[in-house]
Amino acid sequence: MASKMIFINLPVADLERSKNFYETLGWKVNQDFTDENAACIVIDDNICAMLLTKDFFTTFSTRPIGDTTATVSGLYALSMGSAAEVDSLVAAALSAGGTEEVNADKRAQEAEVGMHGRTFLDPDGHQWEPFHMAYPGAN
Repeated sequence: MASKMIFINLPVADLERSKNFYETLGWKVNQDFTDENAACIVIDDNICAMLLTKDFFTTFSTRPIGDTTATVSGLYALSMGSAAEVDSLVAAALSAGGTEEVNADKRAQEAEVGMHGRTFLDPDGHQWEPFHMAYPGAN
Protein backbone atom coordinates (compact mmCIF):
# COMPACT_ATOMS: atom_id res chain seq x y z
CA MET A 1 0.00 0.00 0.00
CA ALA A 2 1.29 3.46 -0.86
CA SER A 3 2.52 5.57 2.04
CA LYS A 4 -0.05 8.29 1.37
CA MET A 5 -3.51 7.61 0.05
CA ILE A 6 -6.85 9.36 0.10
CA PHE A 7 -9.97 7.45 1.12
CA ILE A 8 -13.17 9.41 0.51
CA ASN A 9 -15.90 7.94 2.72
CA LEU A 10 -19.37 8.37 1.22
CA PRO A 11 -22.69 7.34 2.77
CA VAL A 12 -24.94 5.55 0.27
CA ALA A 13 -28.57 4.48 0.35
CA ASP A 14 -28.11 1.35 -1.79
CA LEU A 15 -24.64 -0.23 -1.73
CA GLU A 16 -25.16 -2.45 -4.80
CA ARG A 17 -26.55 0.44 -6.88
CA SER A 18 -23.58 2.59 -5.91
CA LYS A 19 -21.03 -0.16 -6.63
CA ASN A 20 -22.59 -0.65 -10.07
CA PHE A 21 -22.53 3.10 -10.73
CA TYR A 22 -18.83 3.44 -9.96
CA GLU A 23 -17.91 0.27 -11.84
CA THR A 24 -19.62 1.77 -14.91
CA LEU A 25 -17.17 4.68 -14.62
CA GLY A 26 -14.38 2.16 -15.12
CA TRP A 27 -13.31 2.13 -11.47
CA LYS A 28 -12.74 -1.22 -9.77
CA VAL A 29 -14.10 -2.72 -6.56
CA ASN A 30 -11.37 -3.99 -4.23
CA GLN A 31 -13.02 -7.14 -2.89
CA ASP A 32 -10.51 -7.35 -0.01
CA PHE A 33 -12.13 -4.29 1.56
CA THR A 34 -15.74 -4.91 0.53
CA ASP A 35 -18.57 -6.55 2.45
CA GLU A 36 -22.29 -5.99 3.13
CA ASN A 37 -21.53 -2.66 4.87
CA ALA A 38 -18.90 -1.12 2.62
CA ALA A 39 -17.27 -1.24 -0.78
CA CYS A 40 -13.81 0.03 -1.64
CA ILE A 41 -13.81 1.69 -5.07
CA VAL A 42 -10.31 2.07 -6.49
CA ILE A 43 -10.05 5.27 -8.49
CA ASP A 44 -6.27 5.01 -8.92
CA ASP A 45 -3.28 3.74 -6.95
CA ASN A 46 -3.59 6.47 -4.33
CA ILE A 47 -7.31 7.34 -4.29
CA CYS A 48 -10.21 5.18 -3.14
CA ALA A 49 -13.85 5.92 -2.45
CA MET A 50 -15.29 3.95 0.45
CA LEU A 51 -19.01 3.50 -0.12
CA LEU A 52 -20.60 2.94 3.28
CA THR A 53 -24.19 1.99 4.00
CA LYS A 54 -25.83 4.79 5.93
CA ASP A 55 -26.19 2.62 9.05
CA PHE A 56 -22.48 1.76 8.96
CA PHE A 57 -21.50 5.35 8.15
CA THR A 58 -23.16 6.54 11.38
CA THR A 59 -20.63 4.50 13.39
CA PHE A 60 -17.88 6.93 12.32
CA SER A 61 -19.44 10.14 13.66
CA THR A 62 -21.99 11.26 16.19
CA ARG A 63 -23.21 13.99 13.82
CA PRO A 64 -26.15 13.27 11.50
CA ILE A 65 -25.60 12.40 7.86
CA GLY A 66 -26.24 15.30 5.51
CA ASP A 67 -28.82 15.03 2.76
CA THR A 68 -26.59 15.24 -0.31
CA THR A 69 -29.58 15.12 -2.63
CA ALA A 70 -30.73 18.51 -1.30
CA THR A 71 -27.49 20.18 -0.20
CA VAL A 72 -23.84 20.04 -1.16
CA SER A 73 -21.42 18.86 1.51
CA GLY A 74 -18.29 18.35 -0.54
CA LEU A 75 -16.88 18.66 -4.04
CA TYR A 76 -14.61 15.86 -5.18
CA ALA A 77 -12.35 17.34 -7.85
CA LEU A 78 -10.43 14.79 -9.89
CA SER A 79 -7.62 15.79 -12.23
CA MET A 80 -7.77 13.99 -15.57
CA GLY A 81 -5.18 13.61 -18.34
CA SER A 82 -7.21 15.35 -21.03
CA ALA A 83 -10.47 17.10 -21.79
CA ALA A 84 -11.55 13.95 -23.64
CA GLU A 85 -11.04 11.90 -20.44
CA VAL A 86 -13.23 14.40 -18.56
CA ASP A 87 -15.98 14.10 -21.15
CA SER A 88 -15.70 10.30 -21.23
CA LEU A 89 -16.01 10.02 -17.44
CA VAL A 90 -19.05 12.31 -17.38
CA ALA A 91 -20.66 10.35 -20.25
CA ALA A 92 -20.14 7.12 -18.28
CA ALA A 93 -21.63 8.72 -15.16
CA LEU A 94 -24.70 9.86 -17.08
CA SER A 95 -25.18 6.44 -18.68
CA ALA A 96 -24.97 4.85 -15.22
CA GLY A 97 -27.76 7.04 -13.81
CA GLY A 98 -25.82 10.08 -12.61
CA THR A 99 -26.88 13.61 -13.42
CA GLU A 100 -24.87 16.50 -14.77
CA GLU A 101 -24.90 19.87 -13.11
CA VAL A 102 -24.07 22.68 -15.54
CA ASN A 103 -22.89 26.10 -14.43
CA ALA A 104 -22.21 28.15 -17.58
CA ASP A 105 -20.50 30.96 -15.65
CA LYS A 106 -18.10 28.53 -13.97
CA ARG A 107 -17.29 26.86 -17.31
CA ALA A 108 -16.54 30.24 -18.88
CA GLN A 109 -14.23 31.18 -16.01
CA GLU A 110 -12.41 27.86 -16.26
CA ALA A 111 -12.03 28.18 -20.03
CA GLU A 112 -10.35 31.57 -19.56
CA VAL A 113 -7.52 29.89 -17.65
CA GLY A 114 -7.25 26.87 -19.96
CA MET A 115 -9.27 24.50 -17.83
CA HIS A 116 -11.94 22.05 -18.96
CA GLY A 117 -14.19 20.85 -16.17
CA ARG A 118 -17.60 19.30 -15.74
CA THR A 119 -19.74 18.25 -12.80
CA PHE A 120 -21.76 15.11 -12.18
CA LEU A 121 -23.74 13.83 -9.22
CA ASP A 122 -23.83 10.15 -8.32
CA PRO A 123 -27.18 8.52 -7.41
CA ASP A 124 -26.78 9.71 -3.79
CA GLY A 125 -26.03 13.30 -4.80
CA HIS A 126 -22.27 13.22 -4.16
CA GLN A 127 -20.71 15.86 -6.41
CA TRP A 128 -17.72 14.93 -8.59
CA GLU A 129 -15.77 17.52 -10.57
CA PRO A 130 -13.45 15.93 -13.13
CA PHE A 131 -11.22 18.50 -14.79
CA HIS A 132 -8.23 18.89 -17.07
CA MET A 133 -5.91 21.83 -16.99
CA ALA A 134 -2.74 22.26 -18.98
CA TYR A 135 -0.14 23.88 -16.80
CA PRO A 136 3.48 24.89 -17.34
CA GLY A 137 5.85 21.98 -16.89
CA ALA A 138 3.22 19.30 -17.47
CA ASN A 139 4.24 16.36 -19.63
